[in-house]
Amino acid sequence: MSVIPELSIVIPALDEEGNVGPLIDEVASRVRDEGVEAELIIVDDGSSDRTLAVLRERQATTPWLRVLHRDEPRGQSAAMAAGIAAARGAYVATLDADLQNDPGDLPVMLRKAKEENIDLVQGDRSANRQDHAIRRWSSAVGRYARGLLVGDHTRDTGCSARVMRAAYAKQIPLQYRGMHRFIPATVRLLGGTIAEVRVSHRARHSGTTKYGLGLLNRGFAGFFDCLAVRWMSNRVRDTSVEEVRAEGEGA
Repeated sequence: MSVIPELSIVIPALDEEGNVGPLIDEVASRVRDEGVEAELIIVDDGSSDRTLAVLRERQATTPWLRVLHRDEPRGQSAAMAAGIAAARGAYVATLDADLQNDPGDLPVMLRKAKEENIDLVQGDRSANRQDHAIRRWSSAVGRYARGLLVGDHTRDTGCSARVMRAAYAKQIPLQYRGMHRFIPATVRLLGGTIAEVRVSHRARHSGTTKYGLGLLNRGFAGFFDCLAVRWMSNRVRDTSVEEVRAEGEGA
């Protein structure tokens, strides 16, 4: 792909052989055909099925598709970090690989980010969520804990559909497990502006979720993650500086 993309779409995939093909087709029809110069970066997170084989087959006819691969699963946050590090666009979008997120929401989110000078446009699935009641309940508890401990009142921080300025995306410490749930909180800590927009949420197209935790483990992990982010937020410092030039030196 020779043209520098405006948008890099980063998607972690673990055992999603039935979804990655339709996902590529939807990005083509609902993002690129809408006039967005986008690259699609799918990170195969050590899949044990034919996910990597399907992606390799599609690369032959899809020049804007980039495939990253690791030999074993290292987690959603780490996979997202690898994709963002490789991204070339001025803006980075993220989605899940299961087609529950609608790629057609991305052009609208990108336009809002550009026109309103917003650093992160975060998707909100709450009006259309297609998950079972227990998962919705656990998300509500997590949202309450984040608000209490971290001061993050983003309604649906667990929604992977988002568009953010690459300069912010590349600073998020996604090498730490679970940090993808704190992307809005981190962007806010970095001084970025955030807006939330309603997005579609659909039933899973194929297979079962691989990144989900059990309810009890999810609760404990989320609580301790909140404490870690709270610790970081109390210690973050502005690292910007102004260079002092010698007298008479040109700009």
